[in-house]
Amino acid sequence: MAGSLSDYAENEILDHVLKTGIYTAATTLYVGLSTVTINDATTGGDVTEPSTASAYARVQCDTWDAVGTEARATENTGVITFVESTDDWGTITDWFVADHLTTGNILAYGTFSAGKAVGTGDNPSIAAGGIDISVDSGGMVDYLAGSILDHIFKTAVYTAADTLYVGLSTVTIDDDTTGGDVTEPAAGAYARLACNTWDVAASGATENTAAITFAKATASWGTITDFFIADHLSTGNMLFYETADASKAVGTNDTVQFDAGSFDITLD
Repeated sequence: MAGSLSDYAENEILDHVLKTGIYTAATTLYVGLSTVTINDATTGGDVTEPSTASAYARVQCDTWDAVGTEARATENTGVITFVESTDDWGTITDWFVADHLTTGNILAYGTFSAGKAVGTGDNPSIAAGGIDISVDSGGMVDYLAGSILDHIFKTAVYTAADTLYVGLSTVTIDDDTTGGDVTEPAAGAYARLACNTWDVAASGATENTAAITFAKATASWGTITDFFIADHLSTGNMLFYETADASKAVGTNDTVQFDAGSFDITLD
């Protein structure tokens, strides 16, 4: 059952990676069930769960696969078993992972392939590997996708870099590009530019709060096709990337600039 991150989780991770906040993983994670479709903005306090009077309760689940730096998904490593119902729970349509036993924040959620009616005496369970939470391809490299999932689901801690850098590429970047193999301008006073000024994320999106202005080119930089954020001045790890709306040839005395608010990062 494939699932995705909530707006809350996306906002926390963007703020954590881009240094506008620090996200510490919850001490305990819980899996719950819903009789109503969940969306990105649903919280742990307004999700529609079966009544606790029928013995329903979220189940603690702190065992998730380590993602590593290449995969983009994690799943539960053990069976998740709910207590036996003492009354009708209704038809379960969705599942979620939250950071609190009763309220709190939803971190990830998904819809079951088919709704399941749970009646008196039923003992619902989700098989090991039955919940699969992934980060979509594109815009965020494999390294960061794996790192943030490991951070949220407590298999490893992701510490934000002291300084973030914006760079330019003359070759298309993809999910497995690293900060050491990206093709950047090789001369003409080009250098990645430090940038630690980003908006606090909202609805899974953020943008630069100040202009990002590169040094004036002293020779041709070639045709810029892509831009990126990395965690090192020259090598390191690629974090985010995007293809420009239109390729741009940068010649001698040209200046490349992203106006404030024009460098958008969105997690879908």
